[in-house]
Amino acid sequence: MSARSRIPLLALGLLGLVSVAVADDSPVLVLMEKVADWQLAHPRANDKEGKPDGWVNAAFYAGAMALAHDSASPRFHDAMMKMAEGNRWKPAGRIYHADDHAVCQTYLDLYLQHHEARMLAPTQERFDFILAHRAESPLAFDKKNPKSQERWSWCDALFMSPPAWARLWKATGKVAYLDFAVSEWWFTSDYLYDKEEHLFYRDSTIFDKREANGRKIFWGRGNGWVMGGLVRMLELLPADHPSRPRFEAQFREMAEKVVTLQQADGFWRASLLAPEHFPMQETSGTGFYCYAFAWGINHGLLDRARFEPPVRRAWAALASCVDADGRLTHVQPIGFTPVTFDPESSEPFGVGAFLLAGSEVRRLAAR
Repeated sequence: MSARSRIPLLALGLLGLVSVAVADDSPVLVLMEKVADWQLAHPRANDKEGKPDGWVNAAFYAGAMALAHDSASPRFHDAMMKMAEGNRWKPAGRIYHADDHAVCQTYLDLYLQHHEARMLAPTQERFDFILAHRAESPLAFDKKNPKSQERWSWCDALFMSPPAWARLWKATGKVAYLDFAVSEWWFTSDYLYDKEEHLFYRDSTIFDKREANGRKIFWGRGNGWVMGGLVRMLELLPADHPSRPRFEAQFREMAEKVVTLQQADGFWRASLLAPEHFPMQETSGTGFYCYAFAWGINHGLLDRARFEPPVRRAWAALASCVDADGRLTHVQPIGFTPVTFDPESSEPFGVGAFLLAGSEVRRLAAR
């Protein structure tokens, strides 16, 4: 869709978002609802990647839950209840695979509102089995070998699974769930986190590869998944937990690196260290960074003077990619490395990142 076709939406106030979005939250909420309504009305095809209990949709559900908290309308909460009932509150099929745990975050958030046992039981049964039969596979990633994905051997997994474990701890008080999330997080981090660049490799297959400019390959959305996962762990991790300082340190360290990689137009590119080779604007990674930075300011972990201007630029950039009907564009499709893609591409997980970002931008306005 052309820029001209977005003008009616810009007329709602988005044209001035660079200067007013953080000062006036009403355009932000209006836009969040419009984007969520479009996604709910245009579900992804129920194919291999688009299953209603799969990660592609689960990331959208996380954003929809944030919007349900902000919106006066019950329709977003009700849509998530309908989804969960349709899935019978069950995780997706693969027992150990992090992607198949992502939907549990929404089930557990709903449980924490309603406290109905049926909302909790399937997730608890799955995670109890994992605790009783812990995977011991190494983290060397092999897409053709399911055993290599029984632990969190790719950085996206840190958004998908650990926050579900933390929520199960919150719901039950059983500390073994939180202990598992924390120990497995650092097992993965010690393997995939580059201590020089302060960024995550997507997986071990990327370690020795380089971009055309000779730099290491750090995928934009991949590191966005991690920063989103850090937020969703930190929002629940107790203040006196012995690992909290380490989580906060990693969050700040990554934020300090990532903020330097934002481009002049407010976006982060698909390849963080080679933006010149992947010039397409990209909304899913940008959404997660906007979310993480705004959350960090709102919770006193990031300096407002340093990080609020990047948040403003990022939100304005995201808003510019919303069509008049509410469709979010410029979402890099499903993948695991930087690639070129159709700028009209849209995916539910990009919408999820957008909604999470908007929710924290609204909170930033109230500070």
